[in-house]
Amino acid sequence: MGCVIFLKGCNFRCPYCHNPELVEGNGRDCSEISEEFLWEFLEQRRGLLDGVVISGGEPTLQPWIFDLCEGLKDLGYAVKLDTNGSRPEIVEDLLKGGLVDYIAMDIKSDPAGYRSVTREEGASDKILKSIKLIMDNAPAYEFRTTCVRPLVDNSRMRTIARMVEKANLYVLQAAHQTKVLCPEFFNGLSQASAGLGGGNKRGTPILSKNELEALKSIVEPFVNRCIIRS
Repeated sequence: MGCVIFLKGCNFRCPYCHNPELVEGNGRDCSEISEEFLWEFLEQRRGLLDGVVISGGEPTLQPWIFDLCEGLKDLGYAVKLDTNGSRPEIVEDLLKGGLVDYIAMDIKSDPAGYRSVTREEGASDKILKSIKLIMDNAPAYEFRTTCVRPLVDNSRMRTIARMVEKANLYVLQAAHQTKVLCPEFFNGLSQASAGLGGGNKRGTPILSKNELEALKSIVEPFVNRCIIRS
């Protein structure tokens, strides 16, 4: 059993993000806890919790990520880091310091598709560097993609599969059209769908179960294990 610490602020703007209140880091619509409360909570649960997940937002943007991980390790917790891979230098230093036990890195799209989710130049180069760092150095890891059209399709997935070739685990995640960062992204595709005649599924952002299975079949020859997570 573990707990999750969500850190505010993100340098990506994924339209399907289901934690929009964490993206800008302004604290609206989300509860905040004090540092004192956090450490007291974790101290009291030593022996009850196995580990802590550091998520976001994008945790590697925080300058005190090292202090946080060191504090968790000092308390005896295993540490899992969720990251978008945009800060390979931080990932490298965390791994060198033995401060993370598991890394889950999101891969949003193929290199060309990253222009839709980030305002940073050279993002795809950083993503590729992080992939290699994690595969070569992480004690345990997974790469994962939230499957949303048009950022993910069969063609893009073939490119992604080559990006993570020989990875231990690749996870395809089903998207859920709930509270998202950019709902207009979904509205536009829905309108396009209506123009194609009666709710054509390929005009919606959410991929069907059969489409996810097709993506899985594309990835499987390239990695040790590929699963679909709902």
